[in-house]
Amino acid sequence: MNLNELNRGDVVSVAVQRDRSLVVFPGAERRKEDRKMTLHVDPEEKEVTVVRSIIACYLNGYSGIRLVSKKIFSIAQQKAIRRIVRVLYMRIMESDAKTMEIQTLIDESKASVISGIRRMHLISSSMCRDALNSLKNRDAKLARAVYTLDDDVDHFSFFLLRLLRSAALDPALANQLDLQPIDCLDYQTVVHRIEHVADHATDIAKQVIMLDGRSQKISNIPKKLILTSGTAASESYNKAIEAFFSTNAELSDDIIEEQKGIEKLDSEIASKSFLIEKSAAIVCATCSIRDSIKRISEHAADIAEITINRSYGVHARQPRMSRQTP
Repeated sequence: MNLNELNRGDVVSVAVQRDRSLVVFPGAERRKEDRKMTLHVDPEEKEVTVVRSIIACYLNGYSGIRLVSKKIFSIAQQKAIRRIVRVLYMRIMESDAKTMEIQTLIDESKASVISGIRRMHLISSSMCRDALNSLKNRDAKLARAVYTLDDDVDHFSFFLLRLLRSAALDPALANQLDLQPIDCLDYQTVVHRIEHVADHATDIAKQVIMLDGRSQKISNIPKKLILTSGTAASESYNKAIEAFFSTNAELSDDIIEEQKGIEKLDSEIASKSFLIEKSAAIVCATCSIRDSIKRISEHAADIAEITINRSYGVHARQPRMSRQTP
């Protein structure tokens, strides 16, 4: 009673947790105070270090971050800070030569992790599709559009990771978001994989832009194999997300098995490229695109493995059906 500053007759609030346990909070409603952090920035400190510190504070749930320079912020530091503020959907509340106050205004309790992951996936999936189409049609304009979408995926990634970390530490928030502890771990891994898929789609687009700038193109035979492999990897990725949200273990098994076919195509692309292409730049671009496609398929397999693990856990609604071998 003394510890929580409660007296006889005081009003308390009760929250029901997902395991049906009850949590009692002092007061009619629980008010969460905004967490704030002050970062001291050295004038010679690299801007990438400043950005990493801001990201770390954001991911650990700080709503307000105050940056204080020992002298004044360098131009490079100011640009880097303003860019990461945009990426994190934060707002600069106060700013001068020596200090900067940034704030996040998002109400975490009203967010939806599943909706955020789905929207993040839709963007990354469109990036894969458009990156392959830009390669197929030698469309540098479309490739540049893919490149610009990477920031949108980063927006979702940072916010969802912040939300999941906060929910892992705050049972009341986890209850509001309808999350169990294992969800925070699995969803965090899936968010990372989706972000990586978007990065690889961006890398494919970069190679298309580079080849267009050099007025070079990949020969038809290797390109057809690349497009076949890329389409297979992209489809595996989409199916992996579908399987994850439906906890479909059998579809996940199929996705993992599909990796063998994509690996075989990868080897064939490599041999054809080295035999046919005469330009070192084209060979290097082909190798880079091959690697990106292979990574996308691997991330799809990773998500599929998470789904299989979840199918045997607390989320399994019914026994998994075993396949009968004829």
